[in-house]
Amino acid sequence: MPKKSFRIALITVVGSILILATVGLLAGREVLQYPERKHPGTGQQIAVEIKRGMNLPEIAATLSTAHLVERPSWFRLYTMNRGLANKVKPGKYLLRDDLSPRELLDTLVKGVPEVQAQVTIPEGKNLVEVCALIGVAGVADPAELEKLARDPAWLKEQGIAGETADGYLFPDTYDFKVPSTPKAVLERLVRRHREVYDELSRKHAKPLAKLKKDLGWGDREVVTMASIVERETGTAEERPRVASVFYNRLLSAAFKTHKLETDPTIRYGCTIPVQKSAACREWDPAGRLFRKQLDDSDNPYNTYQHPGLPPGPISNPGRASMEAAMEPERTEYLYFVAKDERSHVFSKTYEEHSRWVEKYQK
Repeated sequence: MPKKSFRIALITVVGSILILATVGLLAGREVLQYPERKHPGTGQQIAVEIKRGMNLPEIAATLSTAHLVERPSWFRLYTMNRGLANKVKPGKYLLRDDLSPRELLDTLVKGVPEVQAQVTIPEGKNLVEVCALIGVAGVADPAELEKLARDPAWLKEQGIAGETADGYLFPDTYDFKVPSTPKAVLERLVRRHREVYDELSRKHAKPLAKLKKDLGWGDREVVTMASIVERETGTAEERPRVASVFYNRLLSAAFKTHKLETDPTIRYGCTIPVQKSAACREWDPAGRLFRKQLDDSDNPYNTYQHPGLPPGPISNPGRASMEAAMEPERTEYLYFVAKDERSHVFSKTYEEHSRWVEKYQK
């Protein structure tokens, strides 16, 4: 090969090597700097959903479509290099558009920040009211909660007889994840009810066993009685006495009808059951009960017309009402009437009761 040609070839080879080396150095620097290089953005928040079951290419494509990464293939390689390909958590994210790949990946691996809401469920609320309170807090959809609380398959799974979960949604203060599934929410309330009921049944074992024996009851009947006591008085010290009145009506030979004759049971039967009597359909839930509702034998919850307990609980009782139902006061009272917003006067005879009604109600 002529000298001149050799020199040209040598220069070409060396030049090519230098160019390749320069390109390699630049590419290497680009790769090394990639994780820390901020995405060109303005700092605005962009909503992105990483769905459960998405693979890494789909995740990278989603981030690219949202203008959070410029090179989805590089983001994939970077994620794989860190061994985090299967560590990205699903969820709905709000992500700044100027994050570096490292910041973005770290956020996705950490997952959506958990938001919690505190919900206080007062004693004596029914299932519709409980579901509404949980819904207002943004924990779960109230319609979905109510649907599950009436679902026969779920009720059977929970060991709850009857048509609803009323009686078993324990009133308490709860911290819920937002959002939560209706199943997770309701099962937590039912679980809490069982914890408290079991604790109290051990504490009041002897009187509870006697009541069950005398009346042929199981736990559901005790909860039903507690739910009635809860709706009849909000005064803690009165609850065992109110419970004694209802037990005396069921057990005393002097009270021959054995009817509990309590308004809250009628109201419940006119509001919560899906199938309602004609008289209930005519009633305004915000108004007072009229003779038509009091005489309504088609309402199975009408304890003026049907002796014994209603078909099931009419509210969700708290600890004090369950204790009162398990161990009522020992009295001979058969009647009581409200004398003000918080207290009642109790009577042993109908004549005495009538005098108190005349004084306090008319």
